[in-house]
Order: sequence, then C-alpha cells, then structure tokens
Amino acid sequence: MRSSNPVFSRRGFSRDNGYAGFNTAPQAGAPAAGANPYAQGTAANPYATNPYAQPDAQYGGAPQAPTRTGAMTIDDVVTRTAITLGTVVLGAAAAWWLLPVDEANLGKSYGIAIGAALVAFVLSLIQSFKRKPVPALIVSYAAFEGVFLGVISSAVSTYIGPGVVMQAVMGTMCVFAGVLFAYKMRWIRVTRRFYGFVMAAAMGFMLLMMVNLLFSVFGGGDGLGFRSGGLGILFGVIGIILGACFLALDFKQVEDGIAFGAPREESWLAAFGLTMTLVWIYLEMLRLLSILSGDD
Repeated sequence: MRSSNPVFSRRGFSRDNGYAGFNTAPQAGAPAAGANPYAQGTAANPYATNPYAQPDAQYGGAPQAPTRTGAMTIDDVVTRTAITLGTVVLGAAAAWWLLPVDEANLGKSYGIAIGAALVAFVLSLIQSFKRKPVPALIVSYAAFEGVFLGVISSAVSTYIGPGVVMQAVMGTMCVFAGVLFAYKMRWIRVTRRFYGFVMAAAMGFMLLMMVNLLFSVFGGGDGLGFRSGGLGILFGVIGIILGACFLALDFKQVEDGIAFGAPREESWLAAFGLTMTLVWIYLEMLRLLSILSGDD
C-alpha cells in the first residue's frame, strides 16, 4: 500500500520490492495489480515456489507471510518503531528540561522549537522522496520532532494545566490501542474507497488549517476560529479521527509488507509512518484538551 500521512507525505514500500498497494497501475513487464511478484516463475526469482502467492481477497484477510530470508517481520517493525518513538521521547524530555518556557526564556525556547520543527519537516521530505529508507534520516527526524514536542508540551503544562500533557499522552495511547484492536477484529476494512476518502478528507482538513493560519497571521487573533471555541473542538475531534484513519492505513501497510515479503530494511519506513501519525494524533489531542481546559 502506498500510504500517506496527514502531516507529511511519504512513500509506501518500494515497488521493486513487490509492494505497490493502492497504486496498482500496470507497468511494462510488471505483474498484474495485486499479484505477488515473488511468485513469478523466472530464473531470476528464487522464490518461484512461494506457496503464498495469492493476495488477500479484496482485503477480506491478510495472506500468510512468505518464508523468505531477510524479509520484514512484525518484530522488526516493533523494534524500529520503539527506536523512533524512544528518540522522540528523549528529545522531548531534553527540551522540557533544557528549554524553559518562563517569561525570560519563552521567546528563545519557542524559536528553537520552531527551528526544530522546520528541520524535522525537511528531513521527512528528504526521506519521502528517497527510494530506500535511511535510518539516520528517520532517527534525526524523530529527535528534532521530539524537541518541538517537548517545548510545546512544556508550554501547555505551564500555562494551561499540568495534567493536560499526560491526558494527551494517555489519549494518544488509547487511540492507538483502539484502532489496532478494531483493525485486528476486522471492524475496520481498509479498501481503495477508504483510502480515497481518508486522503480527500486529510487534504481538505490541511487546506482549511492553512487558510486559518494565513488569516491569523495577517488578520490577527485566531483567524477563522478553527483553533479555539466550538469550531476548535470540532476540528480537534476531526483531526484525531483522521489520525486514527491513518493508523489503520499504516497497519494495512505493515500487514501487506510482511505478507508479500518486503525487505527487512523497509521496517524503518513503517516505523517512520507510525511515528508521524502518532505525533499528529498527540498534537491534535493536546490542542483539543487545551481548548477544553480553557473553557472550564
């Protein structure tokens, strides 16, 4: 599956590794859409006898993973995701302690946080346009993203409420666990229609946020009001729901990558996508809880 993230676009598992997902336009010499290229009976393909050649029937169930040396496993994905998320947490903790948000240091801390966010954005774009995952880029992205989250979280804890950050963390964990359970129970069916709907909704959401940002920069205040009050609460809920939908796309991507024997290095790409989605959910959860706390 070629999945995307509502914050940053990213590549799916590389096509030459047999993992094309929704982007299934036939190419010259390529197998038919949905077919497992490891089942091709050619001399160049050592996996011609792979018994798991058939894809899941219209997402009705995942095929079994092929027995291929060096293929990605769920343990690889969990390990790499733990590394990236651990780096985010360490970066956030360092920023929390080293970049105070009191009146004397607020401007400096905010400046460093914005700079870190821009660096993280650039690193994510570089990785998104590369054919192969680069662990150094992904871990660096996680570190800079952590610095940004640490300053923002510290500011929320200081000026809004000390319990809001922990509530946002717990809320993000609950969304992750809930979507994972629903996906495993097949209550969520990731289809082409689901993918198209999520992408269209995410594009519309991001466009509205950009327009709101422009109005707030040039007009002052909260722009169109999408970041506070009733509209802010509504858009916060929508943002969290979109993040949950992208988690389902991420889970499908991982499931299909394992099923079709994506190389082990692709587990870094899965960890990259999951980390970005969880960061998105956390930020939307933090903003929503901040608005609710401010209304109390």
